[in-house]
Amino acid sequence: MNSSDISDSQAHAASSDHAAPAPATLLSMLALLAMGALCLLAPREALAQADKPAAGLDLQHARAQFVEAKGKKVFYAKRWDLSDLPSYGPKQKVSGTIRMWGSNYIVDGNVGKYWEEDFRKFQPGVKFDYHMKTTIAAVPALVFGVGDIGVGRKITFAELLLYQRYNDRDPLEITVATGSYDVTGWQPGYGIVVNRDNPVTQLTLQQLDGIFGSQRLGGWEGTSWHPEYARGPEGNIRTWGQLGAKGEWADKPINVYGLNLRYHQATEISDRLLKASDKWNEQLRIYANFVTPDGKLGRSLTDDLAKDRFGIAYIAAPTRNLPPELKIVALARTPAGPYVPYTIETVHGRTYPLFDEIYTYVDQADDRSIDPKVKEFLRFVVSREGQEAVQRDGKYLPLTAEVAREQLRKLDGAAPMARASE
Repeated sequence: MNSSDISDSQAHAASSDHAAPAPATLLSMLALLAMGALCLLAPREALAQADKPAAGLDLQHARAQFVEAKGKKVFYAKRWDLSDLPSYGPKQKVSGTIRMWGSNYIVDGNVGKYWEEDFRKFQPGVKFDYHMKTTIAAVPALVFGVGDIGVGRKITFAELLLYQRYNDRDPLEITVATGSYDVTGWQPGYGIVVNRDNPVTQLTLQQLDGIFGSQRLGGWEGTSWHPEYARGPEGNIRTWGQLGAKGEWADKPINVYGLNLRYHQATEISDRLLKASDKWNEQLRIYANFVTPDGKLGRSLTDDLAKDRFGIAYIAAPTRNLPPELKIVALARTPAGPYVPYTIETVHGRTYPLFDEIYTYVDQADDRSIDPKVKEFLRFVVSREGQEAVQRDGKYLPLTAEVAREQLRKLDGAAPMARASE
């Protein structure tokens, strides 16, 4: 389950009625993997109760209801000036079926529909076959040859390792949209939240490593281990005084809140702040989604954080339903600044450090060539016309012209895939 699916005071949802049945081969592979994980992780008594309702399935049902309720809604009336984005012009006529696997949010909202309809005005010979239930299926679909495009959040360590071992190369990564500002589920940015009375108003990414992380022997870039990313316990930040707070705050402990480490949000924060080391603060308080008595999704992180004067948390879509006792601090990539507040403008412009992105992954041959119809479609998606569709859907944010041109250079074979931990 995508851990960004709900805000900490909301319920959530997601299933796509566009998805076609998965080919038996891939389903069999995924089923075997799932059964193996179940046998390893589940207590014996849990395995013996397979005929009883599973709380996990209740959670998925609650999630589906929530996403369905918001999927077709336009959240942003603001219109960005996209005139400086490159316009799409077909380099060749293509035909055939593009098999797309991955994030349900593409089809639970309207952006997938808009992309298909608008692209087919240029390339009427192309059809689409959707299998959009979860990002977890995106990369395996490429590996086992049943998908042409995988779409969703950033590729994980395990997914990249899977692809590399089967193909002896990296997939091509293309960014197709910026994550939302405050629409949970649609890859919103992360805010760092503290008590409103806290004298700390701004932090650097290195300070966040010291707060949320711990000493480590190294870190990861993609599937490569880097010992030079090691740091000792002197880099730990455990009191507010270490951040410059005075008076009663100086000796108070920093109480750290986060999400279940099995959720992708936690993995992404580790990748971006902790050098992908997964070495967390030893006092980290972790939270998970649960089903409330009225059948909705809940998570009590912000409720507890609001009662903790000395707490700090990372929260996706932090402005949505933020309790009045809390505030969001400005962030900087380096101590030299600038310190950037969390706003829709800074998320769209990518000046705020912890914005998020939507990615597509495609297979590429050893000579870096990719399927012509896939290449033409992705050229369209990152163009002005494709980003106008993102804007019309009103949940993800459109790319800037600089990022769009960078993706076009990748498609033209001028740049390698970004590392999985970037």
